[in-house]
Amino acid sequence: MIVVKTRVELQEKLSRVADDCVVGFVPTMGALHNGHCSLIDFAVKESDYTVASIFVNPTQFNDANDLENYPRTIESDLELLKQHGCDLVYIPNVDDVYYNERSFFVDLNGLDKVMEGEFRPGHFDGVVDVVSRLFDIVKPDKAFFGEKDFQQLSIIRYMSRDLNVDVVGCPTVRENDGLAMSSRNMLLEKSYRDEASVIYKSLNWAKDNYKGFAVSELKEEIGKRISETGKFIVEYINVVESDTLISIDEWTDNNVNCCVAVYAGKVRLIDNIKLNY
Repeated sequence: MIVVKTRVELQEKLSRVADDCVVGFVPTMGALHNGHCSLIDFAVKESDYTVASIFVNPTQFNDANDLENYPRTIESDLELLKQHGCDLVYIPNVDDVYYNERSFFVDLNGLDKVMEGEFRPGHFDGVVDVVSRLFDIVKPDKAFFGEKDFQQLSIIRYMSRDLNVDVVGCPTVRENDGLAMSSRNMLLEKSYRDEASVIYKSLNWAKDNYKGFAVSELKEEIGKRISETGKFIVEYINVVESDTLISIDEWTDNNVNCCVAVYAGKVRLIDNIKLNY
């Protein structure tokens, strides 16, 4: 496995890859876990050459403390990437990614204004900017993102329509008790971690029972179930059309996802589930 720290090194290494090779790309912010490893596994399976990046992007944090406290575990990250067959890892600094004044603008048609966009102003501006920059640097054929970050996946798919990158969504990987794997999980205090499975249990209950409730009633019941431990503060619960992220008030024949954001002490967790499989 090759490790490079600059885009010049990266592009020099990639120039040696055959033109007909499919390059798969997994952008990460490090603190890797089995969810990230599953993305690498998908990339290795569906690509000829797999590139990962480790870059904690400052522009997508609207809370300076969140950026400062974001876990950084570079040595173990590199070992995991090697074990899972990654070919090349790009570990840039901020100046290497933001080396020019270019800015990528795309009208996201409101996808960035709801849920995460409402509660984390500017977050998706940073996501779109850094992902478009990384795509421009790596020039992958395919890029792999987890479905846990459902809104982010929708936005990256939308912004990539004209970038000649096939954005592949990969299933959420969960802990044994159902908690969606996240780098932030390692920041959870034990008392919160012990109860955190209630988030997925509540979503799974909703998937099994949503037909018996109005949309507003379902959201209220999910909130009650998450809050009943007394540990968690629900920031939002939303039921949206899977393709458009438009909130619904009544059930339709379209695919819908239920999305939640929950505070476990100082740690913010998100999750989602498709209701009508």
